[in-house]
Amino acid sequence: MTDIDAGNGAASAAPQDGQVEGPGIRILAQFVRDLSFENPRVPETLRGGVAQPQIDLGIEMNARAREDGYYEVDLKLSAKAVRDDGPVFVVELLYGGVFQITGVETEDMEPVLLIECPRYLFPFARRIIADVTSEGGYPPFLLDPIDFAGVYAARKAEAAGQVVGNA
Repeated sequence: MTDIDAGNGAASAAPQDGQVEGPGIRILAQFVRDLSFENPRVPETLRGGVAQPQIDLGIEMNARAREDGYYEVDLKLSAKAVRDDGPVFVVELLYGGVFQITGVETEDMEPVLLIECPRYLFPFARRIIADVTSEGGYPPFLLDPIDFAGVYAARKAEAAGQVVGNA
């Protein structure tokens, strides 16, 4: 069965009798909250024939409930490229989104906010980092896909270890 919203002609699927509507995630907005690119030694770092830089990558995810019932999720990605002779570039991006989440139990909300929502944001954040490094004179820095479930599990284990260690 399909319901038609007379106001805008949009169709939406309505659950049949006895069917339960499953969990849902809608992205209501996406935005760059903060972007920084430092290129301290350009143009010297652009010359060819030098060693590939070491890349130090940082990932943080944060979420909070809003008063309007939606959720704000931030994905912070940072990359620092360094060679033996010093820094090449540093890029930091704080990319956010506003999400509407339905059909998720309270005890399951944290993993949805810190795993699933960052998965939606990541491709857009990855493109921004690739674009800004390219504009800095380097080949686009394409982040490898991130296992957000693994990052979440590691952070939970680390937090549990700190609590146990302090007890």
